[in-house]
Amino acid sequence: MEALPTHFARSGDVSIAYQVVGNGPIDLVLVHGWICTFYVGWERPQIANFYRRLASMGRLILFDKRGTGLSDRVAGVAPLEERMDDVRAVMDAAGSKRAVVIGISEGGAMSALFAATYPERTTALVLMGTYARGRWAPDYPLGLTDDEINERLRLYAEEWPDGVAREWLSRTLPERAHDAELRAWYASWVLRGGSPGAARQLLLMNGEIDVRHVVATIGVPALVLYRENEYLNEGTRAMGEQIPGARILALPGSEHLSWEGDQQPLFQEMEHFLEGVREEAALDRVLATVLFTDIVSSTAKAAEIGDRAWRDLLERHNVVVRSQLARFRGRQVDASGDGVFATFDGPARAVRCADAIAQAVRRLGLEVRAGVHTGEVELVNGHVRGIAVHIGARVAAQAQPSEVLVSQTVKDLVAGSGLRFTERTATTLKGVPGEWRLYAASLPT
Repeated sequence: MEALPTHFARSGDVSIAYQVVGNGPIDLVLVHGWICTFYVGWERPQIANFYRRLASMGRLILFDKRGTGLSDRVAGVAPLEERMDDVRAVMDAAGSKRAVVIGISEGGAMSALFAATYPERTTALVLMGTYARGRWAPDYPLGLTDDEINERLRLYAEEWPDGVAREWLSRTLPERAHDAELRAWYASWVLRGGSPGAARQLLLMNGEIDVRHVVATIGVPALVLYRENEYLNEGTRAMGEQIPGARILALPGSEHLSWEGDQQPLFQEMEHFLEGVREEAALDRVLATVLFTDIVSSTAKAAEIGDRAWRDLLERHNVVVRSQLARFRGRQVDASGDGVFATFDGPARAVRCADAIAQAVRRLGLEVRAGVHTGEVELVNGHVRGIAVHIGARVAAQAQPSEVLVSQTVKDLVAGSGLRFTERTATTLKGVPGEWRLYAASLPT
């Protein structure tokens, strides 16, 4: 095993284990899939060589996702936005302002979301053997069926880690799945990567994730690689085709695990890609979550209590809103006389903030309606514009008093957050094409 120091970064109340390998002109952050842990990875020569080759291109930052490997165990599984917080915390601790984010398999969805949300921290995006959606749907036949998910859940519960390693290798490394020595090593890796419960929670969360709506907003250079006969080849290509300007390449082989098989074609393509990556890029378009709130029946309330009392009440409302925005890391963009427009870097935080505002202003004798949407916005001289802003405002207009109404995109991105959703009848939004599926959001009781 490499004699490299392991460090820990604080992300909220959680400690995230990381290592820094090599030195170079750019930083690279590797986001492993599933419960793979970097520390144990050094034991296998193929993985160690994979790390070293990456480190030869720049300064490689390895880390274990919360709940896996050397990082703190947590209750349940964090939603994508909290896992993005972990990446930022590790980058900050390592002194990295911008990095090439490399997402493998299950790590691809979060990496893509990170690149779209934080282009100022992302030099480029590299995806390997991954997917944008985990579960089968009528418009996405590439995902896991309910039967396949249930079978994996059974394996996690009854055959951990040996049976799980056997089944996993049959998919990810089919030509060597019967190698007993190899299977024993991967069983050991699985065992040290996480518990059966952690693997179960990851699988269930991944089954709810769908980043298809947001990958089209990625504005950084992107390279998408997969092996032509691997089991995620179609899902990877479908994801790459939605990323503007992405370079998509099928490499020889059937191994899903990037470090197994012939690594040379993969690194040749990565080195060629990174040679052409510009360090700085215009950051005028980013992925953001927008929140609109509006006081219900504000005109009638003002007429009822009089102008002076209304101004006092409105200021108390504004104090509540500012307090909750600070609590949930929201940024107020604009405020009208009876509402607010704010942006967030994570949809779950926006929904929780909206709920907190609704609960707090009720104690003032007010009700608000709230709408939340995630989409691409345009940054112009400190202002936030674009179709996502209009959609957020239209969603808020559909909400009932004290209701937080969200778009399908928000629902798809908050898997693992514990938020609950009740579907409303599909509707049209004024000035926005097509029908929209909207959901009333609530916090668990």
